[in-house]
Amino acid sequence: MHNLTLIMEFCGKRGLIHLTRHVTAMWPNGKQEHYRLHCFADLASAEPFKDHFGGVMFDPKRDRENGRARGAWHRKDEYKRILESGPLRVPEILRD
Repeated sequence: MHNLTLIMEFCGKRGLIHLTRHVTAMWPNGKQEHYRLHCFADLASAEPFKDHFGGVMFDPKRDRENGRARGAWHRKDEYKRILESGPLRVPEILRD
C-alpha cells in the first residue's frame, strides 16, 4: 500500500491520469513474474512518472506481439529481479 500511496500522490499533484494493468512478464529463459503497468495517454505524460519512479517502458505493439498476446509481456532482455525502483520498494516479507 505504501508504494500505491506514493504513486497516487505523485500523479495527483501533477494531474497525471493513468490506468493500471497487470501482465505476466516472460523471458526467453522461461522465467516469469507478474508486473503492474501504469499506462498513460501519451509519452509526455509517462516521462515524469518514469523519471521519478524508474522502470521499463512497455510498448503494446512490440511487447504483446501486435496485441495478440493479451496479459503477457514477452521480454527480450535478460531477467533481473527488481526489488527497488526509485522510491518504490518490494516489502521485506516478499523478498526471497
